[in-house]
Amino acid sequence: MTPGEAKIKRWRESCLYFAVEELGMQPDPWQVELFEAFSSGTPIDKRIALAACKGVGKSAGLAVCILNFLAAQGERGEHPKGAATSITEDNISDNLWPEISKWQGRSEHLKRSFNWTKTRITSVDHPETWFFSLRTWPKSGDKTKQANTLAGLHSKYLLFVVDESGDVPDSVFAAADAGLTGTEEGRFQKIIQAGNPTKRDGPLYRACFRERDLWHTIKITGDPDNPNRSSRQNIEWARDQIKRYGRDSPWVMVNVLGEFPETSINAILSAHEIEVAMKRKLDLYTYERAQKRIGNDVAREGDDMTVMFPRQGLRAFNYVELSGARGPEVADRLITSKEKWGSELEFVDDTGGFGGSVIDSMVQRGYSPIGVNFSSKATDPRYFNKRAEMYFRMRDWFRRGAQLPDDSRLMEELCATKYTSKNGKIILVPKELIKAELGRSPDRADSLALTFAQEEAISRTQAGIITLGERSNHAETEWDPFETASSED
Repeated sequence: MTPGEAKIKRWRESCLYFAVEELGMQPDPWQVELFEAFSSGTPIDKRIALAACKGVGKSAGLAVCILNFLAAQGERGEHPKGAATSITEDNISDNLWPEISKWQGRSEHLKRSFNWTKTRITSVDHPETWFFSLRTWPKSGDKTKQANTLAGLHSKYLLFVVDESGDVPDSVFAAADAGLTGTEEGRFQKIIQAGNPTKRDGPLYRACFRERDLWHTIKITGDPDNPNRSSRQNIEWARDQIKRYGRDSPWVMVNVLGEFPETSINAILSAHEIEVAMKRKLDLYTYERAQKRIGNDVAREGDDMTVMFPRQGLRAFNYVELSGARGPEVADRLITSKEKWGSELEFVDDTGGFGGSVIDSMVQRGYSPIGVNFSSKATDPRYFNKRAEMYFRMRDWFRRGAQLPDDSRLMEELCATKYTSKNGKIILVPKELIKAELGRSPDRADSLALTFAQEEAISRTQAGIITLGERSNHAETEWDPFETASSED
C-alpha cells in the first residue's frame, strides 16, 4: 500500500482525522460527534439529523462530511455519488456550496483531484461517475416530481444531504431513503439532514422525536449555561437575547438554545411565492381603480435606510432609498412623489417617534400623512400588534396575485420575516433578530408592509393614472412612479 493509499484509508476510517489533519479544522464537540457518526457503520448512523441554533458552523460540518465522502469512499469500478438540496436554491448556493469550496481549498489533494463548479463537484479522472451535485425541488410540482429531486443515483457509495430540512417536503426524502436499502457488502449509504428547530412538524422534528430510534440526532446549542455549547455563537449575544426575550420565547429557544419551541416559527411567505410575484406582469386594468399609497420606513440608526415604497392595488412599484436624510428632506421627497404620482395615502413609520419630524414637516405644509406605530394595537384581534397585522395583510395581497419589483434584498428581508403565537395571538419575530440574521434592518419589507396599514380602498379618481402614464414615456406595466418624479424635479 502506497503512502497515498494509506492516507485515504485513514480518512475512510475517520472523518474526524480527515477534518483535523488534512483540513486543519478545530471542531466543536458537536462536530466531533457528527464526524464520528459519519464514519460509523452502525445502523442508526445511516441517518444523521442536526437540530441547530444559529451561527454554530452547521454548513462547515456538512461540507467536511461531503468532502470526506468524495475523497475517501469508493473503489475501482464503483465510484461515490451524492446530492444536496435545501429549502431554496439560494440557501444552498449562498451557504453550503461556497463552504465546500472553502474547505476544499485547504487540501492540496482535494484541489488536485476534484473540480468545484456552481452546481457540481466532480472527480478530475472520472467526472461522469464520481460526483456530488446541487439539486433543487419544484415548489409547485406534485409529490412525484418532488421525489425525483434526489432520484436517479445508484451506487454502493451514496450520500444525500438535506439542509434546512424542516420545511422540505417528505416526498423529497423518499428517494434518498430508498437509497439506504442496498445490500452490497461494504456499502456506504447515508442521509444527513440539518436545520433550525423552528417547527413542531416536518422531517427534522420527526427525526428528533417520533422517529428518533431511526436517526442519530445531534442537538446543537448556544445556551450560555450549557458547558457543551458551541463556542462559535457569541456568548454575549446569546445572553442578551435571553435577557431581552426570556428563555421560553420561541425565537430564543430556536436561535440560542437550539430547542423546538412550544409553538412553531413559520415563514410568512415562501421564497417561491415571492419569486412568482417578482416575475408577474400585470395589466393596468387589474389595479387602476385602487388607491395609490406610499409606505415610508424612516431610518433609526446610522446604517439603516429611509425607504419609500409606492403601491397601487396589486402592483408595487420600485422603491427609493435615502441614506442619511433628515426629516424635512424626507418630507420634501415624499411630498414631491405625492404631487407628481398622485398618491392618496402616505404612511410614515412613527414607531419610537423616529418619523415624527417627517410627519411634522408635512403637516406644517398642509399635508396629512398617517403615522403608524408598529407596536400599537391591531384592528384585528387575531394579531398581537399592528406590525403583525400589516404583514399578514401583505401576505393575503401576495396570494391574490401581486406584482413585486425584482429585487434580491427585498426577497431576503421578506423571507427572513417569520411569525409565531403569543397569548393566542399571531406575533412576528422581533425586528432585532431579523436584523441580526440579515446584517441590516429589513427597511424595504417594512416600507412595503406600511402600505397595508389600512384596508384596501377604491381610488377617489382615475384621471391622474392616465395622465401620468402618458407623461412617463414608458409602457404602463414598466412605469416607475419614483423614477418619473425624480426625472422631472
